[in-house]
Amino acid sequence: MTRREITIFTDGACESNPGPGGWAATLTSGPHRKSISGGVRRTTNNRMELQAVIEGLKALKHGNQRVKIVTDSQYVSRSVTERWLEKWAAKGFKKNNGFRENSDLWQELRALLGRHTVQFQWIRGHAGHEENEACDVLAVAARRQQNLPADEGYEDPERVRSRLGLTLL
Repeated sequence: MTRREITIFTDGACESNPGPGGWAATLTSGPHRKSISGGVRRTTNNRMELQAVIEGLKALKHGNQRVKIVTDSQYVSRSVTERWLEKWAAKGFKKNNGFRENSDLWQELRALLGRHTVQFQWIRGHAGHEENEACDVLAVAARRQQNLPADEGYEDPERVRSRLGLTLL
């Protein structure tokens, strides 16, 4: 299997913070292009930014790809490029006063990053970048859908962390 170069543009949106949220990702490789999006009824903007990257990586059909993630989220990009994610994982995603925020999503992202060679590129949001603006439109539309599902990691984080095996002990 030949390693393809894939670029994933991502964005997350939240009506208020917290509030209804949406995420979007556009995957491109040569002439191929695929956009995906989704939303949840109550969440945070940071969770949606993370979810967009996660869903983009999950949409890849084959492992061991060269992937460039283009995001307007410094929270996501710096956490990976400055190796904060690895430090958090080494500590079991724990802080002095409990768990790191969004530990469920960070754990999922970390696993997905291990399947590919991934580079992150940060871009300024709402600055006219065509793909970023398109993802923003999709994410906003996703958060406006009716009957959105729950973001279990936000609404019941203890249950999700328990299911993932993250414990404070």
